[in-house]
Amino acid sequence: MTADHPSAPVDQPSGGAPEQHESILLDEPTTADLRAKVTEAWREFARALADRLRELPAGGHLEVTLDPTASGTGDAVYSVSADAGAEGGLSGRAVGNATLPAGYRLDRAAVADMVALGWSPPGVVPGSGDQFGLDCGVDDATRLSAVLSRTLRDVYGAPHPAFLVYLVHDADGEPLPVEPLGTARGVVGSEFDVEADLDEALAAAAAAQAGENDVLALAERVRTVVSTMLKSDSDQVQVDSDGDINIRAGSAMVFVRVRDNPPLVDVFSPVLTEVEPTERLYVKLSELTNRMPIGRLYCADDTVWASIPVFGRNFQATHLMLAVQVMTGLADELDDRLHGEFGGKRFFGEGDKPARAQEHRTGMYL
Repeated sequence: MTADHPSAPVDQPSGGAPEQHESILLDEPTTADLRAKVTEAWREFARALADRLRELPAGGHLEVTLDPTASGTGDAVYSVSADAGAEGGLSGRAVGNATLPAGYRLDRAAVADMVALGWSPPGVVPGSGDQFGLDCGVDDATRLSAVLSRTLRDVYGAPHPAFLVYLVHDADGEPLPVEPLGTARGVVGSEFDVEADLDEALAAAAAAQAGENDVLALAERVRTVVSTMLKSDSDQVQVDSDGDINIRAGSAMVFVRVRDNPPLVDVFSPVLTEVEPTERLYVKLSELTNRMPIGRLYCADDTVWASIPVFGRNFQATHLMLAVQVMTGLADELDDRLHGEFGGKRFFGEGDKPARAQEHRTGMYL
C-alpha cells in the first residue's frame, strides 16, 4: 500500500508479535507521474552538461544531437554545440533552417522561442554562420547548459535525454573521455540492439553471475545485462532519481526498475500520454491485456503504461532481454492503434514531435 491508500487495521494474534508478511502488492503509482520523471531526467542532463562545459579545454568541442534514428526525422539533424575559447569563453551554436530540409524547418513561433531562450539569429554573432549563436564566459556555463537543454527539449522536440547522442573532442578532433551526460548516449559504443547483442549480453551476464548468485546483487546483475546491451561499462549505466534505469530502444522509452521485496525486475514503458481516462479506455486495456502472454496494460493518471515483470529469484538474463524486446514491440504496435482510437500523444511517435504546423515557415534565413 502507498501512503495515499492506507490499509485498514489488521487484527494480530493475541499475546504474540505481529506476523511478518512479504508484500505481494506493488506500488503502482510510482509509474504514474511521467512528467515529473522526465523533468528530473532533463535536470540531471542539464547539471551534467554544465559540468562538462566547465571542464571543456581550450579548443574543445561538445555537440549534442537529437538522434534521427529515433525521431524519424531522416536527414533533418537537430543539434546544439559549444566550443571552448582560449580565454575562458564558450561559444554556443544551434542548428537553423539553412541546414534543415523542407518540412522540418523552424516556423516563426519556434524562431521566436529560440530568441526568447537567448539565442541570436544566424549570422548575428560573429562566426555563427547559418546557426543560432550565443557567446558567454565559462562562468555562465550553467545558463548556457539550460539554454542548450531547453532548445533540445522545447524547440527541437526531444522527449527525454535518452533520445540524445553526444560527442566531445579536443582541438585536434581527438575524442575526449568525459563523464556521462545523464541518460544521453555517447556516439561511440552505445547503440541499443536487442537481437544483435543477445549472445554478447548473455555471455557477460553469465560470467558476472558464475559462482556468485548468492553474492552479486540483483541490481548489479540487471546493470550488467543492460550495460552489455548498450555496449558500455556497468558503472556507466545511468539510474534516475526513482532508481530506474532509462533506456531507449528505437522510438520507445523503457524503464527498468529493480525491486527487493519481492525480488522482481519491472520493465515498463509509457505507450500513450495525455490521454483522457474513460471507461471505454479501461475496457480496451483490459481486453488487450487478456491477449498478452505476459505483462499488462494499465492507465495511471493520463498515461497508458505497459509493464512486464521479470522474476528476481533465479534471475535469467534471457528473461530480461525478452521483456525489453516485447516492450519495444508493444510500443510500436499499440501506440498508433490507441492513439487513433483514444487520442493523446505517443511518447515519441512520428508526427507527435512538437514540430510546428507547416504554415508560417520563415524560409532559409533563420
